[in-house]
Amino acid sequence: MLLTSLIPLTLLTITPGVDTLLVIRNSHRGGWRDGVVSSFGICSGLFVHAFVSAVGISLILLQSALAFNTLKLIGAGYLIWLGATSLRSACHQHGDMSAAKTAASGFRFSRSFREGLLSNVLNPKTIVFYMAFLPQFIDPAASALQQSLLIAGLHFVIAMIYQSLLATLVGKAGRWLRAPAVRRTLDGLTGSIMLLFGFKLAFDR
Repeated sequence: MLLTSLIPLTLLTITPGVDTLLVIRNSHRGGWRDGVVSSFGICSGLFVHAFVSAVGISLILLQSALAFNTLKLIGAGYLIWLGATSLRSACHQHGDMSAAKTAASGFRFSRSFREGLLSNVLNPKTIVFYMAFLPQFIDPAASALQQSLLIAGLHFVIAMIYQSLLATLVGKAGRWLRAPAVRRTLDGLTGSIMLLFGFKLAFDR
């Protein structure tokens, strides 16, 4: 079960999307620790999706247009808020700061974890993926919940490794990335892309 699920989980992890963008954004904001903790929040959300999929809550969401659309709009609104925050940061940056000072002032564990967790849990596309993906690797003779959480655990490890490496790379380039012009450009770019993701999610059918 685990070996057969390894390839699709890895492909899902390395495919650029909201999770990748959030890790890059937060690593740029507060250094590699910000990115790693954000990744921890993102990956923790996988267990939530595995649990609700196993007990059938996701199926209820998918069958209820109102419930699914409500979740979709909440998730889209959250992405739009993150994007707007980055754009506001790009427009209000003044002067230069050292990489160490910027990283220290920009990192808060609770904020990074919360942003990662909410961006994953509120993403209805992850619910759809887990509902379509998990049943293919579940043995009906065994506990669906235990197997779902085991697959989520494997996904957690893969995603944490990949996203932590990504956060470290962005963190290593921190001095260059925190140059005022580069920082404004990157904040503006990530903010714009997040806004696009948010609006696309809101109007997706």
